[in-house]
Formats: sequence, structure tokens, C-alpha cells
Amino acid sequence: MKSVLMASGLAAVFGLSALLTASKMPRKYVAHEWGTFTSVQGGDGALLDWRPLETARLPGFVYDWTHPGLNRQAAGGFAPGGVLTKRVMITLQRMETPVIYFYGDEEQTVDVEVKFPQGQITEWYPQAAQIGPSTVPIPPAIAMLDNYVHKAGVKPAFTFASLLRNKPVSDSRARWQNVRILPAKQHRELARSLPLDRSGSHYFSARDTDADYVRVNSLVATNPLPEHEQFIFYRGVGNFATPLRVTMNAGSAVTLANTCQAPLVHLFVLGLEGKAGGYSEVDRLAPGEQLRIDLARIQASAPVETISRRIGERMTESLVSQGLYRREATAMVNTWKDSWFAEDGVRVLYLLPRAWTDGTLPLALDPAPRELVRVMVGRAEVLSPARVHKLSEELVKAKQGETAARERAVAEFRKLGRFGEPALRLAAKGMDGSAYQTAWTLLQASAKPAADTRPL
Repeated sequence: MKSVLMASGLAAVFGLSALLTASKMPRKYVAHEWGTFTSVQGGDGALLDWRPLETARLPGFVYDWTHPGLNRQAAGGFAPGGVLTKRVMITLQRMETPVIYFYGDEEQTVDVEVKFPQGQITEWYPQAAQIGPSTVPIPPAIAMLDNYVHKAGVKPAFTFASLLRNKPVSDSRARWQNVRILPAKQHRELARSLPLDRSGSHYFSARDTDADYVRVNSLVATNPLPEHEQFIFYRGVGNFATPLRVTMNAGSAVTLANTCQAPLVHLFVLGLEGKAGGYSEVDRLAPGEQLRIDLARIQASAPVETISRRIGERMTESLVSQGLYRREATAMVNTWKDSWFAEDGVRVLYLLPRAWTDGTLPLALDPAPRELVRVMVGRAEVLSPARVHKLSEELVKAKQGETAARERAVAEFRKLGRFGEPALRLAAKGMDGSAYQTAWTLLQASAKPAADTRPL
């Protein structure tokens, strides 16, 4: 009898051990990620500070540090009174719209953690179990209880606050726990469960894929409904250099320089002005290599609609060559085509090396997928010396009271959009305080609707 009981006990132990081991074994699922990093620079190639949160609006259901949920508060620069509030944040890089897709033949659960050591995650969806750096204020009743038991002789190492479900996070990261992957073919009804709003945000373009749905159970006791999406989404800002240095002379020559140890591939140099433009494609730039391209030979070569279609097709093929599924690549291009291929200016789009992405944005999936693809696009926005010089001339004339110059300066700031402030700093360099104030007033006026005819 004892032998039977012992055998049964051993079988139970080994069975439990096998079950636990299996839960950590790689599952048969695939994870694909795409995203962008955007920087802005003058002709000398030096990265400029800018306000990277002044971008396309996100849907209202996306979390950020103004409503992080779970009684959390931002720590560091995003903390109340900190230097990185949404209205005044100035950084070198904007990490825009990374999304992680999942594909599997069966339902399974995965933990997802992304770290951003040289930056901070600013928006995310679905709700993350941990997001940081952040603090969680201790409820007064718990603080009072801890104070009481410590006075009663309980060691300070123990606190009731440490037993709370939500805990502070000291570093820059986001963690989604128990993300349930729900195969799309088996859960078609979930398409009606995805959140919507009327913002017109490009966020929704990222859903146009064959990816599975994900479900994250509610972390709020008073709202038990889970959150569904077709990907995990996050964005952020940071202060670091990307591996491509772009310079431009007073004419039309753009020089590309690879500053990292890995080759850069699929680079697109665009020049757009008015309703026309052109682009040049570079297949590969070796480590340490420099390449000069004359924009005069490619600008105004075709209408902007034609350029957008052509480069969109080429960019899609480039993304597919790096491992993205075609519908993922198309979704990425559709998300950003208005910004990448239609805005006036000079920019370089290129694929960032996988090793650079893994070092800048470490990603951990548990259990590990059988395939992980990560494709990030770098966008180097160049404020050309000619454009800056022209803006500077208009600002000088505006300071002298020329109404037409003021109107032209405001129109140019509108075209520059979120890059208007760094352009102002370049154009107003060396001006006195009064002239700089005039320039700043015109920049602020550009934020008004174009039909607003009130005096500037």
C-alpha cells in the first residue's frame, strides 16, 4: 500500500514538474514588431531638441501619463511638476507607434516586457501591469497601519504597503502580464470588441493585418471587463543618436554617413516641395561609409501623389525583405505615408539594424516565440540650409513691419508643423531678443487655423 501511495505521489510530482516546465517551453507562435524613430537636424547634422509629443493625435482610450490608471503617478521628469510634462517636453528622439503582432494556431498566454533605458515610454495600450518609472501613492490608511505596527515593534523591513498589488517601478519599461493570444480565425467576433473613437487617428491603420487578437484582463476591481486589441502598442521619447548622420550643404547636396558597426540598408532620400518631389534609393551603406546625393537631380521629378505611390511600394518591399508579412508592411506604410511621403521638406528614411533595435529597446517574451521579427524605420528630418535661410530673411522683414513677410513666415511655420520650433531656433540664431520674440509670436500664430484672419 505504501508503495502504491509513494508511486502515486512521485507521479503527481513529476506530472506537476512536467506541467510547469511545459509552461516555460517555447510555444508555436510568431511575434512581429514594427515602429519608427524620428529625429530632426540642421544642415550640420547635429540633432536638434524638439517637442516630439506634438504629433498625430491618438485615440482617447490609449493610456499616457495624464491618465496612467491603477493609481500610478509618473516618476522623474514626468512627475507632477517635472520637466517633461506633455506640453513642454523637449527631446532628441520620438519613438513612434511600435506595435507587436502575434500569430498562433491555438490560444496561449505570454508575458511581454519592453525596456527603454535611454528614454521613457509615454503612451501604451492595452493597460500594462507595470509601467515606469512610476510611483504608487500609499493609501493613508495603509500608511497609518504601517506606522502603528512599527511603533509596536514590528521590524521596519515589513510593511503592509509592500503587499499592495500595484507597486512602484524604478526603471523605464512596460510589462504586460498574462496576455492571451486569441487566434483570429477562431475569434472573428472580437473584431466588434476592439475600441474605437472618432479621432481619425492613423492608429487604426495598424489593425489592417491578419494578426491574432490579444486580451488583457482588467487590473481594476471596479471594472472587470478585459481589453482587446490586435497588437500591443507603445510610444516614447529619448535622448540618443541614431546610427545615420545626415548633413546638407548650402546647395542641394546631402551626405549620408553610417556611424555604427552594422550596415544600413534600404535608405530613401526624399525632397518634396509644393506638389512635386523626388527620391533616391540606396540599397546599402557599409559601416563607416559616406555617400553624397545631389537633390537637384531628383527634386520636382514627379507629382507628390506619384512619388508617394512609388516610394510606398518600394518601402513596403523593403519591410517585407526584413521579415514583416506583407499586410504588416502595408499597414505600416499606410500609417505613416501622409507624414513620410507628403510633407514638404528633406528627409531620409532607412531601416535600423536589428542589433541596434535590440540594444536600444530590449524586448522579452515569455514563453519565447518560435520567430521574432523586429523592424524599425529611422526618419532623419533635415532642415535644409536654404530653407532655414529663407525663413530667416522673412523673419527679419517681419520684424521690420512687412505684413506680407509675416504672412509668409506663418505659412512656412504651418508647413513645418512640429518641426517649426527647431527651425525657428536655427533661423533666429544671432537675432536680438526683440526679433526672436517676433519670430516666436509668428510661430504661435501658425497654430491657429489658416482661415483665422485676426491680426498677427
